[in-house]
Amino acid sequence: MANDIRVEGPSTPAQDQILTPEALDFIVHLQRNLGAAREDLLERRVRRLEDLSRGIGLGFLEHTADLREAAWQVAPAPPDLADRRVEITGPVERKMMINALNSGASVFMADFEDALSPTWTNVVEGQANLIAAVRRRLAFTSPEGKEYRLHDKTATLLVRPRGWHLTERHLLVDGLPVSASLFDFGLYFFHNADELLKRGTGPYFYLPKLESHTEAALWNQAFVAAQEALSIPVGTIRATVLVETIPAAFEMEEILWELRDHAAGLNAGRWDYIFSIIRKFPRGLVLPDRSRLTMTVPFMQAYTDLLVATCHRRGAHAIGGMAAFIPSRRDEEVNRTALTKVREDKDRETSQGFDGTWVAHPDLVPVAKEIFDRRLGDRPNQKEILREDVEVTESQLLDFRVDGGRITENGVRANVGIALQYLGSWLQGQGAVGIDNLMEDTATAEISRTQLWQWIWNDAHLDDGRQVTADLYRQIRDQELAALGGPDKGRLRDAAEILDGLVLNGELVPFLTIPAYQYLD
Repeated sequence: MANDIRVEGPSTPAQDQILTPEALDFIVHLQRNLGAAREDLLERRVRRLEDLSRGIGLGFLEHTADLREAAWQVAPAPPDLADRRVEITGPVERKMMINALNSGASVFMADFEDALSPTWTNVVEGQANLIAAVRRRLAFTSPEGKEYRLHDKTATLLVRPRGWHLTERHLLVDGLPVSASLFDFGLYFFHNADELLKRGTGPYFYLPKLESHTEAALWNQAFVAAQEALSIPVGTIRATVLVETIPAAFEMEEILWELRDHAAGLNAGRWDYIFSIIRKFPRGLVLPDRSRLTMTVPFMQAYTDLLVATCHRRGAHAIGGMAAFIPSRRDEEVNRTALTKVREDKDRETSQGFDGTWVAHPDLVPVAKEIFDRRLGDRPNQKEILREDVEVTESQLLDFRVDGGRITENGVRANVGIALQYLGSWLQGQGAVGIDNLMEDTATAEISRTQLWQWIWNDAHLDDGRQVTADLYRQIRDQELAALGGPDKGRLRDAAEILDGLVLNGELVPFLTIPAYQYLD
């Protein structure tokens, strides 16, 4: 085993299977070769944010204009990624994985990021679950005795590692926490790449939170290094990038170019994209209630049109945003209203040219599939629709006006309640949480807490004239805590402490997961 590597996490059932000496050597190889470049990229993020605060704005890159004008395409999609009309997402938890793989979706994205609470047990056992899924041994028996097994035909498996900004503090290399990105990616690749190829598929990934093409280039270096180290042909890996930050929206072409031998497409990560806008423009920008920030507001329409046009010009898949609705088992009226909105959303995506879409619940797979089937028929995708009508400007991407947008007490209350409930569950090891018939994850919690910060620190007013103040926040926080059973229920006291630190801090904390991570085992 490599010298100066230390495992500090609590013992888990699968630890000996996952953290073998050979697997750890592989992680060390990636960390030592790429760790310094990762740190440099994170420093660049800080400098870019400082530039924005000084009025040096975002825009399309001048030095890559020739690249955007040139004719080139990404590598063709492998057969089992040609048709991606419905993709379902969820954490690497055994029962949820089985249900997602059996759901009838084209793709299942197994998530170590927004839908997973990154306890040491969750991330290690998640890797074991992936090994079992790849080898079709994944099974689960509920406390009631119900058995879950994989069907003969399952969704194509993709894995989303954590973002570049996160570390895995339970594994130290040379005295420092390893990159969570390299940890999640490296372990899955080490244990499964060869087996996946033997089974006629491959190691496929989703890449979160990228802010620039240079960050995509680092992922490409990681892919090449991993493939060469394990004698896997370079170009075997395929990766879809979530365009879920406002800087990345200006570098879609460049991101695909850097990953061109490994690129599988781009995804419109709508919730994190809105969160990113608030994070990059914390002062002076005031967005309305989250419920008003639909995909049809002009800046979101511009972003998604540009994404489809960029992908199809370069031969890549364009994957639409999340339908987060969880069907009710008791209220059919709730279902009818929500499913109407889901169908409208997916109809819009097909007409824009998207090749597929995301859902959060197995019951939504047939709903989305029906709409994409109607549009695509027997075609695996609609990449031939080049959207040559699209000419998105910098000003369109940066015009955040929302006609009729309002901030309401209900909007404040919803953000407080969602953030408290989500953080309380996350601290107990659950990263995908059903709240009011919606699947909430880290991305939606990020919107909730940054909107609260934005409204307080920009002197925003409710539609009834009241100012959104720290005192109003505290009043509503206490009311929501009481409604949830009080601060002593579960981890709500810690959740409130974390939320206070995020909302009442005069500086906007970049990611809630960084301070909250210290509360996890």
